[in-house]
Amino acid sequence: MWEWIKTAETAELIFYGLLIGLSLAEVLLRYILRVSKTNVVLEYVDSGFIAIILALIIRTLFFQAFKIPSGSMENTLLIGDHLLVNKFIYGTPVPFTDKRILKIRDPRRGDIIVFKFPENPRRDFIKRCVAVPGDVVEIKNKILHINGNPQNEGHVTFRDMRIFTQETSPRDNFGPITVPAGHFFMMGDNRDFSADSRFWGFLPLKLIKGKAWIIYWPITRWRQVK
Repeated sequence: MWEWIKTAETAELIFYGLLIGLSLAEVLLRYILRVSKTNVVLEYVDSGFIAIILALIIRTLFFQAFKIPSGSMENTLLIGDHLLVNKFIYGTPVPFTDKRILKIRDPRRGDIIVFKFPENPRRDFIKRCVAVPGDVVEIKNKILHINGNPQNEGHVTFRDMRIFTQETSPRDNFGPITVPAGHFFMMGDNRDFSADSRFWGFLPLKLIKGKAWIIYWPITRWRQVK
């Protein structure tokens, strides 16, 4: 319930290891050994270095790989699923500001989103956006209501038949509460076992990293995330 999404750690280590290795090789060949610019080895190093830099730009601005470590999004996402996340659809963050550029659209209800956990931004979470700014959120005996209307959520799983009162826990009875500007209300599809906005509050736009796009591993689970 309280675990967070993980980046593809092995791929990350290989990626940065190659970047460092090629950088050192470039310095060694070009400035220490002073080999000719037409040297075949140096040409391969240059090509590899450029490829890694391009990959770094793509990873930073466009796509990133993540791995699901917990069951809070079951049965939509399973433990061990590897995802590609679209990082540019909601706009590219401008460093040291809350602004985004090149935005295609805002997050919508139903989007599955990877974001920095508000209580610890070093950790990444993944949940479904169920309400956008201005929406009124209320949960009545496990049923989600948006703006007074009960939602038909075919993707949601309930695995605990107990129903808690609002005084006991916000899990099954919550609100009504209005989502403020620049924030979103997030919930897991495994509704009874998800640490989400019911417990830690609204998600600020500035903490959103991207939209879950494709499950690419295991290969038997290859599909677009919906």
